[in-house]
Amino acid sequence: MNYKHLSQEERYQIYILMSAGKNKQQIAELLGRHKSTISREIARNTGGRGYRPRQACLLAQERSLGSRNASQISAEQWSQTVDFLQIKWSPEQTAEEVGISHETIYRHIYADKAAGGILWKQLRCQKKRKKRYASGQERRGQIVARRPISERPAYIEERAQVGHWEGDTVIGANHKQAIVTLVERKSGYALIRKVMNKTSELVGNAI
Repeated sequence: MNYKHLSQEERYQIYILMSAGKNKQQIAELLGRHKSTISREIARNTGGRGYRPRQACLLAQERSLGSRNASQISAEQWSQTVDFLQIKWSPEQTAEEVGISHETIYRHIYADKAAGGILWKQLRCQKKRKKRYASGQERRGQIVARRPISERPAYIEERAQVGHWEGDTVIGANHKQAIVTLVERKSGYALIRKVMNKTSELVGNAI
């Protein structure tokens, strides 16, 4: 049987099943994949904030576009890189310490940004964005009165108490449909509902 690369849909399924508390063997059986495929996927595409499907897709695309001689970054190197960036080291300084090129670090940082990560904010020099509106404010993707995840109490991460839910949306092909997921963090109990598009009204009703 010829090997087939994991699809975007499979990566979202891996994320949902991991959130539901499934181990690698169980995930492999549910997806009809070999356990080593799932283990390799999680090891290669896990960043500073854990395994996230959008980031995994971007990193996989980056690897497929790179030359066969291009240096790649391992999970251990990426973990070290994140640590250095968080104490405001530049990618150039970090590259010398972890043994990879600063270009590779920049590519990973912006792949993380495209996937919704905040690691790019640790860069000491930020490019100014052009104002697209009269007010000069970016309006896309803004949630009113949003509470940052950094303010989440530490005890929630222990998953010792029932009642803390984590939500996500899985976008379909051509951004036409979506799946809304809610996972209770302690029990792994998951709720899934399909919506015709990712409008706030439809997603809100689904939740």
